[in-house]
Amino acid sequence: MRKILIVGANSAIAQACARRWVQRGDAVFLAARGAAPLQSQVDDLKVRGARTIGSRVFDANQLADHAALFDEATRALGGLDTILIAHGTLTDQAKAQADVDYALAEIATNGTSVVSLMTLAAERFERQGKGAIAVISSVAGDRGRQSNYVYGSAKALVSAFASGLRQRLAKKGVSVTTIKPGFVDTPMTAAFKKGALWAQPDQVAKDIVGAVDKGRTVVYSPGFWRFIMLIIKHIPEGIFIKLTL
Repeated sequence: MRKILIVGANSAIAQACARRWVQRGDAVFLAARGAAPLQSQVDDLKVRGARTIGSRVFDANQLADHAALFDEATRALGGLDTILIAHGTLTDQAKAQADVDYALAEIATNGTSVVSLMTLAAERFERQGKGAIAVISSVAGDRGRQSNYVYGSAKALVSAFASGLRQRLAKKGVSVTTIKPGFVDTPMTAAFKKGALWAQPDQVAKDIVGAVDKGRTVVYSPGFWRFIMLIIKHIPEGIFIKLTL
């Protein structure tokens, strides 16, 4: 039985992961902003058979609260061996281009707050000699594009940090899995026109749960995004700057 802390638990992907974990008997601790949706999710998971579950209203931007979150989750679950970091915001690129404070706040939410949580998880899991860190990055972090480079920059930070952390912890019994979803049909992307490349949250959740179990390193979800981004990353810069992406 895994003992899992889920940060950003109100996101559609995180909710789908939580359902999969509790239905197979894992213990979960949910942390997210918004008391009402958080409690609603706890109630739903109990109906689905959750035997050990805890929750806390939590703002990831309050870095001083991060250590206490780990302590509370550990007490509630009787230990902790897995964390899924799934919080984030979808940046308004046009606004970020015109507002430095907003741009930096978005990078803090999507990037530096994640680094803080990964660092604390790594320290605790390394000390106990086992653990799994799973973090949701994005295909947007693979190459800066004019349509979302502020958001993409934060995700690039997450991916690079996770890569180094994974190498550091490889011989310490701690796995680090970077999840790179493509387009996912969630409330956060409700305003976007959907097409053939769009995935459902449960599809991504299935990939995440399987990847954590297997200790995989980098997972694109759905898998075809690996090949799409491979092409995009290798477009020569002289050509790339002329494209609209």
